[in-house]
Amino acid sequence: MNQSFLLIAGLEWLWTGLYHGAAMFWETLWALVLGFGISAALQVFVTKDRMTQLLGRNGLKEILLATGFGAASSSCSYAAASIGRSAFQKGAALVPALAFMFASTNLVVELGAVLWILLGWQFVLAEIVGSFVLIGMMWLLMSLVFPKELEASARDHSRIDDCDGCCHSDHRPSHDSGATPDQSQKWRQLANAFWMDWLMLWKELVAGFLIAGFLAVLVPHDWWKSLFIETGSPILRLIENAAVGPIIAVLSFVCSVGNIPLASLLWANGISFGGVISFIYADLLVIPLILIYRKYFGGRATFYIVAIFYASMVAAGIIVDLIFAAFGLIPKGDRPMSPIEHATFSWNYTTWLDFVAIAAALWFWILKTRSSRSN
Repeated sequence: MNQSFLLIAGLEWLWTGLYHGAAMFWETLWALVLGFGISAALQVFVTKDRMTQLLGRNGLKEILLATGFGAASSSCSYAAASIGRSAFQKGAALVPALAFMFASTNLVVELGAVLWILLGWQFVLAEIVGSFVLIGMMWLLMSLVFPKELEASARDHSRIDDCDGCCHSDHRPSHDSGATPDQSQKWRQLANAFWMDWLMLWKELVAGFLIAGFLAVLVPHDWWKSLFIETGSPILRLIENAAVGPIIAVLSFVCSVGNIPLASLLWANGISFGGVISFIYADLLVIPLILIYRKYFGGRATFYIVAIFYASMVAAGIIVDLIFAAFGLIPKGDRPMSPIEHATFSWNYTTWLDFVAIAAALWFWILKTRSSRSN
């Protein structure tokens, strides 16, 4: 009897974890396709000279441009990393490439909309203000800490799997020949680049969504609550909550908009205002993404990038908390119950966006297949 009960419970746990992982993937599929599509377009349609001209320096203008491009790209974390790497390959300086990644996951419209619905307008404003604080802190720390010679090494490493040097090289006319590829050839190159990114990252994506799904089933809500200080010195609580927020994000394998429901749960259970903000920013530090950074930039550069990311997130959470407290913008009184819900399949606008994304991906696959056959 006990064995049967354990077997049924185990199967139910397995099914529920797989279901929620798949549902989370379904909810973000359109954003993944869009992000990888933008990444492929950067690889194919944007020349190295143009990218270097726009984002080739670590200056204020270039960082602001990268932030604007990121806010307009509407990507999930994995796709943002892919686009940032493509921009870096094409000649963008490392700081603008990283600024693009932050903006692409934290200044997008869909994240602001979900944040407003679940947590309120104060958090939307804090997210925007804090993003600029974070990018500024990251810029400062990169200037002070990141070894100058390491950027060139990271760029060389990012080109090891460059599609320009492998899957596209067979389809792209030689620059020495003076030939200019026609539009259909450009689209075939885009399709090759699009599927190259998917094939390179599918293991990390599967691992991330499956682990997130099983964590949603296994980890009790009170466990998250036990990780941060709720009483004692206000300064200690402010620093500890802002420092623990990104760690919770790493443990929960959240991704871009998908971390807002868990943020609402943490807020309802006592984490500080700044802790919520630093938690939301940390979608770029989940373990599968860190492995992707290592593949993109190399191990040493990834160590510095991750450390600077974390320090910038914590600092941004603390600074935003202090600013909003000074202006009386932190919500007061009893905190509302969290509206968090586990990811589920439902018939809504996301379904239609996913259908469009699947159609686009299939079209790219057809173009890629035709290109391979023609060679």
